[in-house]
Amino acid sequence: MTNQRDEYLWKKAQSRVAFKRHVITYILVNSGFWILFFVMRSQPWGERIHPWPIWPMLGWGIGLASHYFGAYGDGNQHKKVEDEYKKLMEGR
Repeated sequence: MTNQRDEYLWKKAQSRVAFKRHVITYILVNSGFWILFFVMRSQPWGERIHPWPIWPMLGWGIGLASHYFGAYGDGNQHKKVEDEYKKLMEGR
């Protein structure tokens, strides 16, 4: 007896695992940026430094949000695609 897996669910699971890794990377890298910023800020010349880590956080955050919606977004999209396909097949 072979265990057949649903390809749609398998890809969805892979996407969710990839998203979770993406979140961990985002947190680690941006934490490093903020640590670097505060180390630079503690220097005698560091008083005038702009809080630059906010920019990579915002830019990367947009990509992270997009990844989230791809992984956890509309769960009925698969069904909607199947319904549209059936409509197209009937109208041929």
